[in-house]
Amino acid sequence: MTDIKQDLAAVRSRIDDSARRAGRDPADIKLVAVSKTHPVPVLLEAIAAGANILGENKVQEAEAKIAEIGRDAARWHLIGHLQSNKARKAVQLFDVIHSVDSLELAERLERICIEEGRGELSVFVHVDLAREATKSGIGVEDLPELAAFLRGCKCLRFDGLMILPPFFDDPEATRPYFRRLREIRDELAQQGSFANGRGELSMGMSHDFEVAIEEGATVVRVGTAIFGEREYQR
Repeated sequence: MTDIKQDLAAVRSRIDDSARRAGRDPADIKLVAVSKTHPVPVLLEAIAAGANILGENKVQEAEAKIAEIGRDAARWHLIGHLQSNKARKAVQLFDVIHSVDSLELAERLERICIEEGRGELSVFVHVDLAREATKSGIGVEDLPELAAFLRGCKCLRFDGLMILPPFFDDPEATRPYFRRLREIRDELAQQGSFANGRGELSMGMSHDFEVAIEEGATVVRVGTAIFGEREYQR
């Protein structure tokens, strides 16, 4: 068993320490508590402990949780790959989608927002820097076209970039991926690509979020360090 309140406080303390080491304001970093695979009572405990952003991986799983917990009990972020056939439900459920990874998906989300009467939906583009066969994401060479489309959207707000680097036992090995994403973000920001100006950087998980913060992360996605090991359903 894990003490969620204590572990959440410990993670926030580590975020603060990492930010200060990098000369940054800890208030500039958002914590997404990755609640995927954990049951509703655990999520309610996290919300009570002060977790105000929850990250879910699958639309169907999130739908059941949101129905029970309430749409307004927290801000809900979709951090997993979004299949096009789940796009409408994602538009209905989530405050932020981290995983826009193609022009086709962006076009679908924009059309659905218009159809559903949703005035605004914050999205991040999932950038693939490692070219791992098991992971999705858009290649850097295709990013300019997607960014140009998002700039012209009526409903989608292009607010940042996201990355899922390869897993390394040594968190330092992820640093080049985080640094490169920051460089790409800076280039896009100079071009006026982001609706929020600077562009968010969603990067860093339980084992490497401190390195990500040192490299400029503004959103970290932390699950195991808060909730303990995931509870997979069979």
